[in-house]
Amino acid sequence: MLVLKKPDQMRAFSEEQRAQGRTIGFVPTMGYFHEGHLALMRQAKDLADLVVISIFVNPTQFGPSEDLAAYPRDFERDSQMAEQVGVDVIFNPEPADIYPEGFQTTVLVNELIKPLCGVNRPVHFKGVATVCCKLFNIVRPHLAVFGEKDYQQLLVVDRVVRDLNMDLEIVPGPTFREPDGLAMSSRNVYLTPEQRKQAPALIRALRHAQEMVEQGVVERDRILSEATAIIQEQSEAQIDYVELRTIPDLHVASEMPKGRHLLALAVRFGKARLIDNTVLPFPE
Repeated sequence: MLVLKKPDQMRAFSEEQRAQGRTIGFVPTMGYFHEGHLALMRQAKDLADLVVISIFVNPTQFGPSEDLAAYPRDFERDSQMAEQVGVDVIFNPEPADIYPEGFQTTVLVNELIKPLCGVNRPVHFKGVATVCCKLFNIVRPHLAVFGEKDYQQLLVVDRVVRDLNMDLEIVPGPTFREPDGLAMSSRNVYLTPEQRKQAPALIRALRHAQEMVEQGVVERDRILSEATAIIQEQSEAQIDYVELRTIPDLHVASEMPKGRHLLALAVRFGKARLIDNTVLPFPE
């Protein structure tokens, strides 16, 4: 497994592999891996000849009061885990290599970044879209795998690729969960023991909504109210949002929705801000 630090090194490697007819699958990450990350890498390995991952804690997607400095990092641990699942290359640049002196270009997706996480994290998706464009141009992958846990991010990146006619495929990967249903996240390490006990209320709320739709409930307000109530039972939970939105445009769902809708939520437990979602297939 190679570890490449400089963008020119990474691009040269990829160009050589492409010239030899090899396909490249890419998984961009900020490191501190859990099983969900590894599953995305395995998925990329199934779909491409070579797997490249990036480990880069991207400063432009953190707001001034967010956890950039405290974000967990352990490169040695991450590299060992990546090698065990068959990753071929880790691209591990420094911030100055991605954002050199004088850098002033931002990729802005006008509408998809406004709702959900965009309300309380107004700079986040501009940073995501910008760094993904840079990473795609450096790594030159044929496909990139993004987890569905960050569903809004998945939609934003897919929109960037389509709008800018970029020559790669964005592949969704399923959300991986702990045995009690909590979505795996690098930020779960912030949870105290009591918060960790309460956090599975998120998946209980989502599963309750799924059951309601399966039983024929289509009233938007009722679904949101009952899902919210399950979370509010937890003393440590502070809700950022619980929302029902259309896919792929993230518009507010109508009172009698049809087709696939995203039930998305973000909840704070102390220092940890947890997100999760489920896709609800309302009857046509």
